[in-house]
Amino acid sequence: MNSSQQQVAIVTGASRGIGAAIAQRLARDGYAVVVNYAGNAAEAHEVVRAIEGQGGAALAVQADVADPAAVQALFDSAVARFGRVDVLVNNAGIMPSSLPTVAETDDQTFDRLFAVNVKGTFNTLRAAAGCLQHGGRIVNFSTSVIGLGLPGYAVYGATKGAVEVLTNIMAKELRGKNITVNAIAPGPTATDLFLNGKTEETVQRMAKMAPLERLGTPDDIAAAVAFLAGPDGGWINGQTLRANGGVV
Repeated sequence: MNSSQQQVAIVTGASRGIGAAIAQRLARDGYAVVVNYAGNAAEAHEVVRAIEGQGGAALAVQADVADPAAVQALFDSAVARFGRVDVLVNNAGIMPSSLPTVAETDDQTFDRLFAVNVKGTFNTLRAAAGCLQHGGRIVNFSTSVIGLGLPGYAVYGATKGAVEVLTNIMAKELRGKNITVNAIAPGPTATDLFLNGKTEETVQRMAKMAPLERLGTPDDIAAAVAFLAGPDGGWINGQTLRANGGVV
């Protein structure tokens, strides 16, 4: 059992990419971290080992966020190991690599996107409402695609539009608990999720879209999450922060 005074963060989808960077950043900031993963057990445990190797505390917990029972078990595991939950980072999400138009999107793709990106976020928010410590933090994940309106991202963008509405309204519903609820909306970021299926030409073109003329990095996004999760972000509530280098 960890010290009950150490703050505890759950990061969903934390086995690689942005989620892994967030888990390691929050660990450096002093949180005990629950590294959630859907299927990449080896990678999740590698993140845990990296955190522990730096003197931090971490626990890998498998859970498909689309499954309400699995999400409740995730929170129960966090409390059983660390005694509390202070921060929830809803990083888990999926994007179809084929980037289908609306007309080309099949039912299975639509349903899975909403199951993970919307229902998954809803499941963890619902569990967090009754579990987070007074003064806690929730950071959801949207996308700058909502502002860019890029063809091929309609259904994915729609799931994240729903997340932004959940973010804004839940911030109001948690009145009296001193818990903030915000969202991060990354732009093009150099992760496997983003790079999968894209040509080098497409990647370079998207890298030049922002005035800073590069793709974001997982550490860029982790820094924005750390701000919202930490003491300096305490007056930000119900907002979506676009972390995209000025692309939109």
